[in-house]
Amino acid sequence: MIDKQHITDRFIKYITIDTESDPNNPAFPSTEKQWDLAKVLAEELKQIGMQEVDLDKNCYIMATLPSNLDYEVPTIGFIAHIDTSPDFTGANVKPKIIKNYQGNDIILNKEKNIVLSPDYFEDLLQYKGQTLITTDGTTLLGADDKAGVTEIVSAMEYLIQHPEIKHGKIRICFTPDEEVGKGAHLFNVEKFGSEWAYTMDGSQIGELEYENFNAASAKVTVTGKIVHPGYAKGKMINSMLIANEYVASLPTEETPENTEGYEGFFHLHDIQGNVEQTILEYIIRDHDLDLFEKRKKLMQRIADDFNEEFNQELIHIDIKNQYFNMKEKITPVMHIIDIAEEVMLENNIKPLIKPIRGGTDGSQLSYKGLPCPNIFAGGHNFHGRFEYVPVESMLKATEVIVGIAEKIANKYA
Repeated sequence: MIDKQHITDRFIKYITIDTESDPNNPAFPSTEKQWDLAKVLAEELKQIGMQEVDLDKNCYIMATLPSNLDYEVPTIGFIAHIDTSPDFTGANVKPKIIKNYQGNDIILNKEKNIVLSPDYFEDLLQYKGQTLITTDGTTLLGADDKAGVTEIVSAMEYLIQHPEIKHGKIRICFTPDEEVGKGAHLFNVEKFGSEWAYTMDGSQIGELEYENFNAASAKVTVTGKIVHPGYAKGKMINSMLIANEYVASLPTEETPENTEGYEGFFHLHDIQGNVEQTILEYIIRDHDLDLFEKRKKLMQRIADDFNEEFNQELIHIDIKNQYFNMKEKITPVMHIIDIAEEVMLENNIKPLIKPIRGGTDGSQLSYKGLPCPNIFAGGHNFHGRFEYVPVESMLKATEVIVGIAEKIANKYA
């Protein structure tokens, strides 16, 4: 079996390297510090015995585990991303290790009274008796997606050390800038050379996902007129008040905090403004393509109504599609889901097949010709101070990778 301490040490090594990406930098990768982990990984892959290790000019790391079979099977791939979210700092991560967790409150930071409690985060109760890795309350952890990176490296190392486990050719890739939506942009599918792949980027143990949101961003620019407030009657147009009316005109219950499952939403995630100009930054999400298109049209229609009322273009909207639901690309090759599900069941893991309320590199890669569903990496509460991962979940994810490789070898024997 895979050593628990070994996988813990590897994960901690990765998360203590800051790789936060930057949504405002068009460079690739968006932050130079992503190279720090990329170089470590490239060297480590060589040390464990991987072949064709390549770190390219865009910070993608690809490597090969050659087949040990005397017959042909499909080449498969495993993918994870090395960057962490800009939503919360990933600098100076100081992980805490909670052994034999008993369902109690975990004090992350006594000084600042930051507590990880099962009263609020009920999922913690699934992991009684297990070893949890948490933050110290001042940073995110980076299990998204350094848990996935850890699992892929550990699975490859295990297969190399156990040649009696039969497997076909396996390709792996670690991508930059997934958290800012660019992880698949410069991914060379032809070079990767895999028939299909799995991203190890899901959350709790058992997650197996092949549906994700259709996604767009919307920048709403409201233009006002500044006039001395003492002489403003009939002249001033306060862009902040118009923006407030615009926000209130969207369905108030169709927000992230009020939706679940297949329900879509409008998410206002940033506001900057003064009297003369206010900018609203939205993301638009829906699993259903028709409803997704209707959401975009609604945002434009509300703006048009305001502009008509004021007889001038007060509101301008710039909507950009980000990615689409990969279900369309996975449904014709559902055997790749069946294989992962069978392996989970064989490892006493209950498969949780459900839609992703977000997106992964896999959604874009599926549209680039590489069908790529998503498998759990084990972490919870991503992108914030309450992030944690059970070590046992990382071990199980590693076993699933090994199991998929072995299953494919047996199926095509």
